Amino acid sequence: MPDIAVLIPALNCGSTIAAVVAGARQHLVDVLVVDDGSADDTAAAARAAGAEVVGHARPSGKGAALLTGMRALAERGTRRVLTMDGDGQHLPAEIPSLLRASAAEPAALIVGARRFETVAAAPIKLFGNRFANRWVAIACGQALPDTQSGFRVYPVEATLALRVRARHFAFETEVLIRAVRAGIRIRSVPVDVYYPPLDERVSHFRPFLDTLRIILVVLGLILRLW
Repeated sequence: MPDIAVLIPALNCGSTIAAVVAGARQHLVDVLVVDDGSADDTAAAARAAGAEVVGHARPSGKGAALLTGMRALAERGTRRVLTMDGDGQHLPAEIPSLLRASAAEPAALIVGARRFETVAAAPIKLFGNRFANRWVAIACGQALPDTQSGFRVYPVEATLALRVRARHFAFETEVLIRAVRAGIRIRSVPVDVYYPPLDERVSHFRPFLDTLRIILVVLGLILRLW
């Protein structure tokens, strides 16, 4: 699939990024990692695993990393990007499911809807996801089963044309609302996900600040302030 590449935003994923890149390259050879100002060996580990790496001088947010990667790939003619996180939660074995859905509808935004019932997800995470799903539905008029999943396939040109403003985790919420309003089809594909034991999990999602950012973005879009 020469028109599609893998895009992985990564911050301090030195212990996991090599396995993520290697797993992704079993399905798509072209893998771009955006090192979002990591303080560890994320960039070196990604390159050693076969990825191309571009970087930010300092942490700028997941949304900023996604935009950096999409713009870089768009310049070389990539039409679609499959995004996955660098911490290993997205399973490479599920990539073919997203690729099949994207091949059937290349202009659609494909979202890997996580099967939370198969993993030990924290109750607060489940509540936050359902809360976000409800408010995204209010903002865009379309119910989606998992609005916070970062395991997606984006049509690059159409996504960049949305001019999404959020630069942190709220990017993935805002882009869905703007996409629906712009007439881009959203298709959800059920996928399994991996969460390590609670005492081993490392997350850059800051529950209060990032939840507040998501709420403000959704409210701003509902009120047409953005």
